[in-house]
Amino acid sequence: MFGKLFSFNGGVKPDPSKADSTREPIARLPLPPQLVVPLHQHIGGTPRPLVRPGDAVLRGQRIGAADGNVSSAVHAPTSGRVVAIEPRLMPHASGLSSLAVVIEPDGQDHRAEREYFDWHAASPGEVRDFLRDAGVVGLGGAVFPSHLKLTPGKQGQTDTLILNGAECEPFITCDDMLMRAEAEGILRGALIMKRLLAARQVLVGIEDNKPLAAAALKAAALALGDAALEIVVIPTRYPAGGAKQLIRVLTGIEVPHGSRSTDYGVQCFNVATSLAIWRALEQGEPLTRRIVTVAGNVERPRNFDVAIGTPISHLFDAAGLRPDTDKLIMGGPMMGIPLPGIEAPVVKAMNCLLASSPTLFPPPEAEQPCIRCGECARACPADLQPFELYWHSRARNFGRAQEYHLFDCIECGCCAYVCPSHIPLVDYYRYAKSEIWAREREKDAADSARERFEFRNWRAEREKEEKAAKLAARAAAKPAAKPAAAGAAAAPTSMADDPKKALIEAAMARAKAQKEAVEAKNTGSLTTAQQAQIDATEARRARAAELADGDKPE
Repeated sequence: MFGKLFSFNGGVKPDPSKADSTREPIARLPLPPQLVVPLHQHIGGTPRPLVRPGDAVLRGQRIGAADGNVSSAVHAPTSGRVVAIEPRLMPHASGLSSLAVVIEPDGQDHRAEREYFDWHAASPGEVRDFLRDAGVVGLGGAVFPSHLKLTPGKQGQTDTLILNGAECEPFITCDDMLMRAEAEGILRGALIMKRLLAARQVLVGIEDNKPLAAAALKAAALALGDAALEIVVIPTRYPAGGAKQLIRVLTGIEVPHGSRSTDYGVQCFNVATSLAIWRALEQGEPLTRRIVTVAGNVERPRNFDVAIGTPISHLFDAAGLRPDTDKLIMGGPMMGIPLPGIEAPVVKAMNCLLASSPTLFPPPEAEQPCIRCGECARACPADLQPFELYWHSRARNFGRAQEYHLFDCIECGCCAYVCPSHIPLVDYYRYAKSEIWAREREKDAADSARERFEFRNWRAEREKEEKAAKLAARAAAKPAAKPAAAGAAAAPTSMADDPKKALIEAAMARAKAQKEAVEAKNTGSLTTAQQAQIDATEARRARAAELADGDKPE
C-alpha cells in the first residue's frame, strides 16, 4: 500500500470550472472538408514529407518521417488525397506558419495495412524505434518524443514510474474524461512502460476533484491484478500537475535546479500518452487523434475526439461559439497562449480550446509598480524569486536573470495570479527567455563564422609554409648535384646511364661518318702518280713519328 503524501511549496487554488465540460461523454467529431496536418508537432527535428501533392493516402499511413532521434513521425488521420504541401498558420502565439500536409478526405476512412509488431519478443531499442515511427509524443503539453523518455536512467533502471492524471489547470477536463472511458488501456500502457524502464512500481497521481476517474482507475487496477500498480488521490492544488511538483507529492523527492527526475530513478508520463503507447503496440494504431476540451464562452462545453489537423473552427462550430467572444486560447487560463486565428489546426500538443469574453475573463487591470510584497515568491512552486526575475527581465539584464534560474520557471502563472500590482510577470519571463535564445543563436552563428575564418587563414598559412619548404628542398638539392656531375666527367658512364650524352655521341658518330664519306669521295679523282706521291709523303711522316717516339725516355 502507498504510504505518506508530501507537499510542495507555493501554489494557488483557482476556481476549477470543470463541471460544464464533464456533463456529457466524449463526442467523436466528424471529419472536416479539409485536414491540415503540420509536419512539426513536437520538440525536436521537423519530419521529412513522404508524400507529394496528388498522392492518395490511407488512415494511419506515414506522411512524415522522423528527422533524427529527437523527432517523431506524422501520419494521415484519414484516407483521402494530398492537395498541397505548403506553409499554413499554426496554433502559436507568434502567428507564424509551418509546413503542413493538406489532405482532402474521401469519406471512406480506409485504413492502411497494420504493421504487425511483437513487442514482447522485441528488444527495448526496437520498441522505442517503433514508437518513434508511430508518432507517439507526450500529450501533457510538452510533446517530447516518448521513445526518448523510455530509456532507463543512469542506474540502468527506473525505480518509480508516475502517471500524471492530476490535470490541475481550470477548465481542462480531457484527461479526466479519458480516464473514465479508457482506464484499462491507460494502465496497460503503464505496465508496458514499466517493463521497458525496469521500474519497481507505478504510481498514478490524480487530484481529489475527479472522483469518477479515480474510481474507474482503481477498478481497472483491481481487474489487472498487478501489485505494482497504485492509484493515489492527492489534494487539489494548482500546479500539482507539474512534473516536479507531482514527483514531490508522491515520492518526497525534490528534483533540484538543473537536474532531471531520471537522475533520481523517477520518470513521469501523462495518462493520454500511456494510452497512445498501448494502442500503438497492441493495436498498431499510430497517433492520429486526440481528446480536446472546448470550454469557456461556448453554448455546449464538451470534450471532443478529433482527428489531428482538424481546423479549430470546426470544434467551435460544434460547441457553439458565442458572438461576444473576444479571444481564443489554446490551453487553460493560467498557462494558455492566445491563438492567431480560428483556421489554425488541431495539433498533438492541444488539450483545450478556451473561448474568452469580457464577462468570463474581465480585462486585466492596469499594471502598477512592484511594491516588493513577496506574494509572488510565496506562491512560486519552483521556489524562485519572481520579483528579482521581473526586475532583471525588465532591465534587460539577462545574465542576472539566468543567475536567478530563469529557465527553471515553468510559467505556471501563480506569481501573476497573486500579484496585487497586476504585473503580467510571466510575459516578462517569456520575453527574457526568447531574447536569451535569440542571442544564443546569434552567438552560435558568429562563432561558426569566426571558426570558418580562422580555418581559412590557417589553411592559407599552411599552404604558404608548404610552398616555402618545397623551394628550400629544391635549393638544397642543387649543390649536391654539382659534385655528382664532376664525378661523372672523371669516370665515364655508360650510354644507358646518361640518355642525353648518348644522343650527343650518336650525333658525333653520324658527323664523322659523313666526313669520311666525303673524304673517300674526294680521293676518287686522283691519278695513280698523284696517289703514289701522297702515300710516300704519309710514309715519311709516320717514319718521323716513330723516330721521335724512340728518343723519349721510358
